[in-house]
Amino acid sequence: MAFVQFSKVSLSFGDKKILDDVSVNLKTGTKAALTGANGAGKSTLIKIMAGIQEPDGGERTAQKDARIAYLPQSGLTHSGSTLLQEADRAFEYGYKIQEEIDQIGERLKENPSNSGELLERHAALLATLESSGWHRRDALAESVLLGLGFDRKDFDKMTEEFSGGWQMRIALAKALMQGPDILLLDEPTNYLDLEARSWLEGFLQNFKGGFLLVSHDRYFLDVTINQVYELFNGQLKCYPGNYSHYEKVRESELKTLMAEYQKQQEEIKRLQGFIDRFGYKATKAAQAQSRQKMLDKIVPIEIPESLKKVHFKFPPAPHSGQLVLRLNGITKSYDGLTKVLDNLDLQVENGERLVVVGKNGAGKSTLLRIVAGVDKDFSGSLVPGAGVQIGYFSQDNAETIKGQTSVLECIENSCPLDLVPKARDMLGAFLFRGDDVFKSLDVLSGGEKSRVALLRLLLRPVNLLILDEPTNHLDMTSKDALLGALKDFGGTVIFVSHDRSFIQDLATRVLELKPGSARNFLGGYEYYIDRLQAEAEASVPAKEEAAKDGGKAQGKESGAQEAAQGQKSSAALSWEEQKKAANEKKKYERLVEKLGAQIEEKEAQKKALEEKMSDPAVYSNGAKAKEVQAQISALDSELEALNAQWEDAASRIL
Repeated sequence: MAFVQFSKVSLSFGDKKILDDVSVNLKTGTKAALTGANGAGKSTLIKIMAGIQEPDGGERTAQKDARIAYLPQSGLTHSGSTLLQEADRAFEYGYKIQEEIDQIGERLKENPSNSGELLERHAALLATLESSGWHRRDALAESVLLGLGFDRKDFDKMTEEFSGGWQMRIALAKALMQGPDILLLDEPTNYLDLEARSWLEGFLQNFKGGFLLVSHDRYFLDVTINQVYELFNGQLKCYPGNYSHYEKVRESELKTLMAEYQKQQEEIKRLQGFIDRFGYKATKAAQAQSRQKMLDKIVPIEIPESLKKVHFKFPPAPHSGQLVLRLNGITKSYDGLTKVLDNLDLQVENGERLVVVGKNGAGKSTLLRIVAGVDKDFSGSLVPGAGVQIGYFSQDNAETIKGQTSVLECIENSCPLDLVPKARDMLGAFLFRGDDVFKSLDVLSGGEKSRVALLRLLLRPVNLLILDEPTNHLDMTSKDALLGALKDFGGTVIFVSHDRSFIQDLATRVLELKPGSARNFLGGYEYYIDRLQAEAEASVPAKEEAAKDGGKAQGKESGAQEAAQGQKSSAALSWEEQKKAANEKKKYERLVEKLGAQIEEKEAQKKALEEKMSDPAVYSNGAKAKEVQAQISALDSELEALNAQWEDAASRIL
């Protein structure tokens, strides 16, 4: 069993202790998350685990030959090779093993005597190479790259042609393909859409090694991990269960702590009040000094930022009519050939919270820019309702945040007067705490500027919010604060997000985009997922409630109820037959892929045995030679059967 272990690890930055005698053991089968407030030291701890950063004290022990793969939050780029060539570098360990196997083979040929240790090493290396899946590396690379959202046409593209987000997907793919014993992932979902996140969830659920990851996606954590490590004030504590369970347990633990915290805050306020009131009076100077000493002796109780609940509300939404927006025949193409949006009809009514979903390139951000009035180069018409006032957020908004003004001044200048006293609380909800609020806008990072831009937008009195990835750069506490405010918002929301738990809690309706087509689902995200699942099982027709009526939400009855009440038309039956045929085809395509991998594996085993037959230690020993030949014959029989199955399955696809 592979492991990496830390005992009494310590690290300080100046006077601040980041890690204080931290001990942890990661091993095969570990499925853990690392949580803590921003700045608590999560990324630092993972770097130490990966062997990239040295601690001030303590011990780091890793099992000999244990392979550890590490993915940082950002900053990795690739160039000088195609995507497939770069992916193949993930299998460097296999090439090294194969090189050593070849070297041992040469040494055995030159000097077959006294070869016991070499043969033992040779066999061990062959077993390691086989169990690692190295012989199936081409199929694995294709599976991982496609799962993470790459297209086959991307395989021959040069890596420098990919954007920053896709560069990090390449790095994630390489980490996964290494087949490590221990996998360390720092915010692996940052650049993934919903489809890629779902694929990664499945990968981690089936991962045989151990992993530790940092993520701000609650749903992702809930379905992938079974223990949580919390880093707080330099201490590390383990909680069994998924993330939601950890939050419940930790909240219960904090009840007593919160009561003590409130009591201490009241005492601090009382002492400080006396000092401020009487400190300058000579007759009270001694008492004031005494209280100052009492105040100085108080050791502040700290509450983990990740578990503080922050609430705020937007300014009241201006009144608008029931009809907020109507899109008629919206068509958009960037190259004049491929239509990203094709004759899209959509109607949005007051109070709806519409999420737009679809794979990368489906046109989600394009649609939001059109609705917001930023992109005017399209055909069709966009008709806003009476009194509609739009607020639009995208990651590009960060570019507008600049100047020598402090963060606090920027937000106070954007606040309605009644919210000015709450400016610091709202900034705290968006991860600007302590002295961070006094930073000038020009020194902020891209993520910090994005958070300022989002908060500034939310403080404007609007009744239609259009939000493109509003949860990027937010931790869970901030997401919860934003979610609560959006739920209380009196207007309408159209948004794009890759955070499933955020979508599930907010969306009341789903618009699914595919290149050139769109479908409307009159229900929340869970209804949407259930509907897709039912369609995949061919239990319901693929038509959707408002696919042809422009998205009009007429009546309360859902499309699922209509489908159950109505009679199936001949067209619906035809669709079901087509869907059944498509499902059958997909089944055989998966079978062909599976059989192909099995054939490749058996052929690799046969090749290894044939190479073994050339070993003097084998061919000069009649019993061993007979045993190896029998194994080769058995593999020939298996290959014959597998090839017959492959041909049969392949013929059913055509």
